[in-house]
Amino acid sequence: MVNLDCANPPEQAAFYGGVLGWDVTHSQDEYAMISDGTTSIGFGRVDNYTPPAWPDTTSAKRYHLDLSVPDVDEAEKRAHELGASTPEHQPGGDKWRVLLDPAGHPFCLCPSGE
Repeated sequence: MVNLDCANPPEQAAFYGGVLGWDVTHSQDEYAMISDGTTSIGFGRVDNYTPPAWPDTTSAKRYHLDLSVPDVDEAEKRAHELGASTPEHQPGGDKWRVLLDPAGHPFCLCPSGE
């Protein structure tokens, strides 16, 4: 299990639950969780949370999630519907796509099998 810091745990759980097709199994102001029944991702509220910059060449790299998807364009469209944005800086070219979740965390959509 991994836990991600954020300002709004219920919002983050709803976003990633929608992106991954997982259930929101817990949702309160301080903490929320999603699961597929085997793996869980938690979201913990941090007062005065500041999302990482993208790209950020002045500090150490923080985590990011690589999500394997069958169709990157379709997954990007769905992520946008759920509140994601696509930054201009795309280091993967046509190989993968960087998006920002509603809290500003970068994550990547990677084609299945790559």
